[in-house]
Amino acid sequence: MTILNPAKGLLLVAEPSIIGDVSFNRSVVLLAEYNETGSVGFILNKPLPYKLKDYVPEINSNLPVYNGGPVEQDNLYFIHCIPHIIPNSIEISNGIYWGGDFNAILDLLKENKLKKNQIRFFLGYSGWESNQLERELEINSWVVAPNNYNDTIIGKTDVNFWKEKMMEFGGDYLLWSNAPENPALN
Repeated sequence: MTILNPAKGLLLVAEPSIIGDVSFNRSVVLLAEYNETGSVGFILNKPLPYKLKDYVPEINSNLPVYNGGPVEQDNLYFIHCIPHIIPNSIEISNGIYWGGDFNAILDLLKENKLKKNQIRFFLGYSGWESNQLERELEINSWVVAPNNYNDTIIGKTDVNFWKEKMMEFGGDYLLWSNAPENPALN
């Protein structure tokens, strides 16, 4: 397995060693920003039991909402692959964008013009201050992996995403791919 340095658009895959971490156990995070002041990402594989209409009552949308991370969980965030219809979007990489004009999104939702493979909503985000992510990488909390899915990752909703990544990594990770979420229960 090639060791990658963190960068915008790459994935952070939680190492099996962070068992017990409520936020990040078995998480796959898309890095939306990475620079000397810190990092921002969104957990891709932790759907919440709610739909968008539960948070934005004026919109009758059944689009799922995901737990983006432990920071600012009272705010709604989104990534998408449609910057041509959502002004002020910020490119992450490979056709994936972050944010943009929320009023445009509301209009698109009212007109039923957004599909779940085009946009993903999150409560909260994952954030690291300057050098924090590097320290976590040094103690093997994360594996940095390429995003081979490019913008189709937005529609990837499988809760087994972490397990898939463990299997892709191979070697000792194969053992972890079939381990119970809490090994003490084994």
